[in-house]
Amino acid sequence: MARGFFVTGTDTGVGKSLIACALIEKFKALGLKVVGMKPVASGSTMTDDGLRNDDASALQATANVNAEYSIINPYCFEPPIAPHLAAQQAGVAISLDHLSRCYQTLAGRADVVIVEGAGGWKVPLQTGHLSDFPEMLALDVVLVVGMRLGCLNHALLTAEVIEATGKCRLAGWIGNGIDPKFSPIDANLDLLRRRLNAPCIGTIPYFHAPSALLVADGLDICTLNPRQ
Repeated sequence: MARGFFVTGTDTGVGKSLIACALIEKFKALGLKVVGMKPVASGSTMTDDGLRNDDASALQATANVNAEYSIINPYCFEPPIAPHLAAQQAGVAISLDHLSRCYQTLAGRADVVIVEGAGGWKVPLQTGHLSDFPEMLALDVVLVVGMRLGCLNHALLTAEVIEATGKCRLAGWIGNGIDPKFSPIDANLDLLRRRLNAPCIGTIPYFHAPSALLVADGLDICTLNPRQ
């Protein structure tokens, strides 16, 4: 049975895609078959092959398991707006059952599936929220905390909501240095270590030109054990 991890963030623009690709690199280095998934993506570009989202394409390129783009990114929308609005404009109803079938297809080919969310944990869909998807599959969650002003409140609230339902385990969190002027970063990280009920699996400094391999060097995934 493949292990599944859902990468969520404290907000949009906190580096979920980069972290998701870095996690793929870390599991690949262990000799595992790893695939990525982006269930819903808005802000995409029309290509000769159809609509393509940069984040989903990065997950596809980083993985060592071949999978069709339509399974990796089942719902892809062009305008860079909230996913439920993009779906509404496209006249598309986002189906959790379809997302689940795509996930199961990927899980059947891989040892690990890294699923990247959109925005934060409670991003709305036409009905419900994107968080209904990882909760339906009981996926372990990795929380990316964008280290910037306001991150403490966002991180603690997100962790509280994830844990409240009891459907998903907060398996770990990552402090991602997205704001080079944010200070005092060490004091903020120390508070998160004390308050979050999950291990810190990495603190990533600000990089002018980050890459998945560079970020992967700063991650320790030994605590990301499968649910027993």
